[in-house]
Amino acid sequence: MTQSSSPQETHLKQAQTSIQQAVNWYASVRRHWNYPPNVQLQAAVRQDIQNLKAALEKIEQQVIKIATFGLVSRGKSAVVNALLGQKVLETGPLHGVTQWPKSIRWTANEKVQIELIDTPGLDEIAGEARANMAKEIAGQADLILFIVAGDITRTEYDALCELKQSHKPLILVFNKIDLYPEQDRETIYQQLQQLGKNTRKLPILSADDIVCVAAEPQPIPVRVEFSDRVSEEWETLPPQIEALRQKILTILNQEGRSLLAINALFQAKEAQENISQKTVVIRQEEADSIIWKYAQYKALAIAMNPIAVLDIAGGLVTDLFLIRSLARLYGLPITSFEAGKLWQKILVSSGGLLLSELGSSLILGFGKTAAVFESPGALTTYASTAFLQGGVAGYSTYIVGKAAKEYLANGCSWGPWGASTVIDNILAQVDGNTFIYRLFQSEKGE
Repeated sequence: MTQSSSPQETHLKQAQTSIQQAVNWYASVRRHWNYPPNVQLQAAVRQDIQNLKAALEKIEQQVIKIATFGLVSRGKSAVVNALLGQKVLETGPLHGVTQWPKSIRWTANEKVQIELIDTPGLDEIAGEARANMAKEIAGQADLILFIVAGDITRTEYDALCELKQSHKPLILVFNKIDLYPEQDRETIYQQLQQLGKNTRKLPILSADDIVCVAAEPQPIPVRVEFSDRVSEEWETLPPQIEALRQKILTILNQEGRSLLAINALFQAKEAQENISQKTVVIRQEEADSIIWKYAQYKALAIAMNPIAVLDIAGGLVTDLFLIRSLARLYGLPITSFEAGKLWQKILVSSGGLLLSELGSSLILGFGKTAAVFESPGALTTYASTAFLQGGVAGYSTYIVGKAAKEYLANGCSWGPWGASTVIDNILAQVDGNTFIYRLFQSEKGE
């Protein structure tokens, strides 16, 4: 990760612009326009807005976070100590020496700021607490080290599959290789393949994503000869960690800042989606009231108006005002993503209105446009046609309103600088040999 790496710098700037725009929008007290604040909604989205701000801080601080995961007694703390070059974390033969996540700064070189996160064994923490811890730490991480030793268990395989959902590059670290000299990367990879043979959840790992280490090698007996005696002593060997160290630094040099950008954008995207979904649910009653009001207005206006062309134009204007009112109520931006989809809905509803206008005229013999009031029969025909078209118009606005709720919720991250848009732009620019590219290409192929 060097200063001359212009593509990575570009990715960071793109991510910063995107997230800063989102923070400015969602932190604004004016985003709901003149609608009164909803205390329940403010409380519900408070943490999501904090997560948005945290994503921005992640970009500004530029600290790469590497999290270790694994079951108990696999040597997670020992791997962290070996990378640090000193015994900072406690290790030992007892299960569960690490009781909670711990963060340690690792100065691998002067140009890279790295934070190593050591976690408790995944099989130490029960059920929901374990899942929440893993999700939270994986969400913060930019790179994941999954530590195994010996034969990979089904529990470990399932944990790998869960961590895969975090969209983070993952290195499988086979520790204690001094105790399992028969293991190599290809053998370990074949074990994974076998575990996933009867499931559709195959971890995104190649043999190159597997590194063998001995973070804390077992002492070996050494024969020591003295002038008057011979004795046996135990010699502690240095860690075999260099392969992992070089693997990590290579990844960070090639794509570290792009990883930061992608991960911060995913954090921002999740926060925005949470805000939009909660907003739609909490303000549902108010939104339905607005939709019903505009449906009534449109039905009445269409029924009373005798000119077909004005029916279509008036219907379009009504639908657009409805969408604007919903966007202001929700405080969600109307981006190009949902705008295009909504226009399709509006055009379809307008087309339906036009067809009903023409169809009712053919069926009844006279349309509203004839506006013949010279006889009771003509007035009845006009009223019947107006009633039919007003009903179609009101229903079409109801459909547009429901669609607007859906697209406003789902399209919040798809504007020109939306998180989803920038993520796609970065993925289109990264080199085909990077972890990022392989990760997301594999997910697309599933």
